Amino acid sequence: MFNLERRARKPSLLACLGGVLAAVAIGLSAYASHGIADPTAQSNVSTAALYAFGHGAALAALGAQQQNLLGRMALYALLLGVLLFSGSLVGGALLHWSTRLAPVGGTTLMVAWLVYGFNALRR
Repeated sequence: MFNLERRARKPSLLACLGGVLAAVAIGLSAYASHGIADPTAQSNVSTAALYAFGHGAALAALGAQQQNLLGRMALYALLLGVLLFSGSLVGGALLHWSTRLAPVGGTTLMVAWLVYGFNALRR
């Protein structure tokens, strides 16, 4: 019986990546607290970790359950948005990269959440 239930469930790349993202966020948060002396860089990495953890947890929880294409696309857009937003902040703080992709990532996050929310009304 357990084998049949397991076969009925499909693996979820979104849920897996959400778990990885949340784990990386915990490491980033620890690094921001203990390994960065510059207050601005520490704040940026902490913000990036907060967004990465929250969206990673959301992807881990919602990714395996989302069945329709629009909902999955919204979740993939969430993943893209958090990678752009958090990645830009971390890259700027640690590698002195430009943070110009952070607003693109933030906008992507907002649009993705709106699409996900409106998609829930369609069910």
